[in-house]
Amino acid sequence: MIHSQKAPEVVVITGASAGLGRAIAQRFAERGAAIGLIARGRERLESAKRDVESGGGTALMLPLDVADADAVELAAERVERELGPIDIWVNNAMASVLSPIKQMLAGEFQRVTEVTYLGYVYGALAALKRMLPRDRGVIIHVGSALAHRSIPLQSAYCAAKHAIMGFHESLLSELAHDGSRVRSTIVQMPAMNTPQFDWVKSRLPRAAEPVPPVFQPEVCADAVIYAATHDVGRELLVAWPTVKAVFAEKFVPGYIDRRLGREGYDSQQTEQPADADRPDNLWAPVPGDWGAHGRFEGIAKSASLEWRVRRVIGPKREWLTLAGAGLAGFALGALLPRPTKHAPGPPRGESTERE
Repeated sequence: MIHSQKAPEVVVITGASAGLGRAIAQRFAERGAAIGLIARGRERLESAKRDVESGGGTALMLPLDVADADAVELAAERVERELGPIDIWVNNAMASVLSPIKQMLAGEFQRVTEVTYLGYVYGALAALKRMLPRDRGVIIHVGSALAHRSIPLQSAYCAAKHAIMGFHESLLSELAHDGSRVRSTIVQMPAMNTPQFDWVKSRLPRAAEPVPPVFQPEVCADAVIYAATHDVGRELLVAWPTVKAVFAEKFVPGYIDRRLGREGYDSQQTEQPADADRPDNLWAPVPGDWGAHGRFEGIAKSASLEWRVRRVIGPKREWLTLAGAGLAGFALGALLPRPTKHAPGPPRGESTERE
């Protein structure tokens, strides 16, 4: 546990106004936490604040862009002044562009990197500045299976997730060197049913979708809460598709390159044509009160058997001892299921994803 005190946990969540960040905030609210909510869009922050307060928590809105290091530092200062010492910092904000590399612009790579990677660095710096002198606290980096195995059409996002992993590992070594009791954990996520796919910038000819199987954001939010309140070690893999991707990349990366080349384009698109006029959130938040869920309710799983088993076995048990011998062979046939095309239904006014 973080530490024994009667005061509520003080938590900061970036990308807190929608999608996974919104679901994480709701879960922490159920614990009575005091939460600093960071995102760009004030309208959705106000909605997220109402969620937190109705769920039993306290909320402080912090409208800012995580690509602004000074703004992140000032937000941390304000949280400590108004809510108290920060116990848990959750780096979650992200941006992406769905596009072949040959069509990407340099400024798009820069922007995705500034938000999805440097935003995590700035959050960690702000948290460490306060946690290290107290010798306590937890930093959670929301990662992805794509931090281990990149896929086509998401080069900027995949590269940023790989960079987060590199930063996290350096931080782990330095905390160990200093004998610090501050914890840093990266929680690697599967595909989720969030609004990302309705507002991400895309050059794809058809509407974007997550690579199935898809999980509800609450499954992943529960994993974040667990990682924040238990010492799960350096990395927590959430759900079987994430475990499978990580181990398959270790054993058969060349095969996966070829298979993704054949199937990775179609598996990220529905049969519906893309709406060329829809706004995207790369440079500014998309208007509207988007919630935690996206438009893939019909296929999203509300539970993960792997995650249930993991919690029973214990947070630090390595999956090499469980998956081991047969996983490499299994990976040959099943990193990417052949997608069954489905109509995801019309976008909902109150949908999904982290910002």
